[in-house]
Amino acid sequence: MRILFLLCALLCTTVSQAQKNNYQIHLLDKGLVENANAVVRLAQMDIHISSTRKMTYTVRRAVTVLNKLGNKHARTYVSYDKEKKIKKIEAYVYDKTGKEIMHIKKKDFQDVSAVDGFSLYLDDRLLQHRYTPTQYPYTMEFVYEVESSDTGALPPWYFLSNYLVSLEKGKYSISHTGEALKPVVKEFNLSDINVSKSESPGRLTYTAEQIPAIKNESLSPSFAKIAPHISVRLPNFHFKGHDAAVNDWKDLGQWIDDKLLNGRTDLPQGTKNKIRDLTSGVSDDLEKAKIVYKYVQDNTRYISVQIGIGGFQPISAIDVDRVKYGDCKGLSNYTKALLEVVGVEAYYTVIQAGNAKVDFDPDFADLRQGNHAILAIPYNNEYYWIDCTSQTHPFGFVGDFTDDRKALVVTPNGGEIIKTVAYLNEDNYQKTKAECQLDPDGGIAGKVNIDTKGVQYDNRFYLEDQADDDVVKHYKNYWSNINNLNVMEYGFVNDRDSIVFTEEVDFEASNYASISGNRILFTINALNKNSFVPDRYRNRKQPFEIQRGFFDEDEFIVKLPEGYTVEAMPDPATIENEFGRYRTNLQYDEINNRVTYTRGLLIKEGVYPKEKYATYRNFRKKVSSGDNAQIVLVRK
Repeated sequence: MRILFLLCALLCTTVSQAQKNNYQIHLLDKGLVENANAVVRLAQMDIHISSTRKMTYTVRRAVTVLNKLGNKHARTYVSYDKEKKIKKIEAYVYDKTGKEIMHIKKKDFQDVSAVDGFSLYLDDRLLQHRYTPTQYPYTMEFVYEVESSDTGALPPWYFLSNYLVSLEKGKYSISHTGEALKPVVKEFNLSDINVSKSESPGRLTYTAEQIPAIKNESLSPSFAKIAPHISVRLPNFHFKGHDAAVNDWKDLGQWIDDKLLNGRTDLPQGTKNKIRDLTSGVSDDLEKAKIVYKYVQDNTRYISVQIGIGGFQPISAIDVDRVKYGDCKGLSNYTKALLEVVGVEAYYTVIQAGNAKVDFDPDFADLRQGNHAILAIPYNNEYYWIDCTSQTHPFGFVGDFTDDRKALVVTPNGGEIIKTVAYLNEDNYQKTKAECQLDPDGGIAGKVNIDTKGVQYDNRFYLEDQADDDVVKHYKNYWSNINNLNVMEYGFVNDRDSIVFTEEVDFEASNYASISGNRILFTINALNKNSFVPDRYRNRKQPFEIQRGFFDEDEFIVKLPEGYTVEAMPDPATIENEFGRYRTNLQYDEINNRVTYTRGLLIKEGVYPKEKYATYRNFRKKVSSGDNAQIVLVRK
């Protein structure tokens, strides 16, 4: 018996050691290490759906971290809530030889609130472990099992988790107990990877191997657009206490209206009377909406509230009215309720917010799409969009946080996918005018006027609320090409009706121009130089994207120092192509001894094939060179 026991122990040790040896660094294919900060050795998820109210899934994920930048990919945390329970969780750490150096058991994980930094209430929690590596490379293996009564938001699956991460082996499997539970699956970007799919009654499995890392190139599209992944949803599901049958966005919008929004627009009579008084005598619905929006901006503030079904359902309008705060859902619902009081129709809208434009997929109605709520107000056959969380944006202006993307608008007839307002190319406008004086010692002083619209407005209007030191810091950074810059005075005008922001700045700077004997050399474009040149690639892999585009117009008058005249100045330039337009012109007025410089730069939005990248880069190089062109003055 003793010998048998020793043999069994030896066999178990050998098998265990063989498994660990799979994570030896020398076993990695060199192609997986190239352009990678981490290599996912194994990513496996097995989901089993036994009913619309019961789902279990197990995950095993082993990541070899190659350097410090790869640490963020060795994730060791799982969220849970009242509907989602963690049945098992553990982790292992291996050194570069595959030897186990740590076993992290469930009791070693921290149980913490999933605080996102801006939520007042958040009842999601995390089990997490923070491992501090002492050497590289190392491998983190993470194993957990989850059971949930929520089947409305199935875990997403990406074969590559991010830029600069490769995959050695991945496996995704989903099984179910009946045809009514069969999931809908949509594939994205799988054609160029080594992936196989197998289907059998009640089970679907994807297996992928040897996927190299994708390098994040200049102007690359967002990772979600190019990453190989699948989306999975159930047409019949249960979510946070509500059953649903959803075939398309119309159904999902109807479910949101019936289950999440219905009965949540009641308001106190006093508030109803107040909003009616504010709009008394106003007959136009859009003017009423502007008054209501201003009331919300002046009387509420944004605080995220994620409790119960808080990630999807707004708190009631009467509660927002009482406490004077709410999250994006609560404030949108509250504004909608106020508009109802004065007879203005508005639609609750779910959207994917952020600087990068992410569309709702029109063919895949899924609860996981969307992270923000706004309102759509129909008026004269078009929509006006308002973000009720902003206390500063003008009515009907959403900026680059929710512009130009497909969103779910919840109408009385169900959900509709509608694209929000777009700020493209000439919409994002900046006009800079300046009169400057160059002195014989190379100093420069001037008065500048800058008008901005569209996204350029969005990037500037915040200045009116900044402290003096922060405003001065902004201009020193914006005009960083001017050494020794001193901001003498500034003033702002924010036209919220026309949505135009005007800046007036007086400045001076010593040693702007270079003195060489009896000559002075200076760059004529002192106040709006565009020096951006995309990175060079010998073999670019990805298409490139210009998300919004912009249009700048400039007119600078430079009074030359007395006793000097122009010896040489740049020729006029005109470049026009599919990416945009660049034009400059200079005129020397000998009588008044001044140079007038005019400039226009248009960059067009669009997604372009990688084969055109070198042409675009060459265009931006010419713009940068033109903006750095110098004038040579000589003493008379």
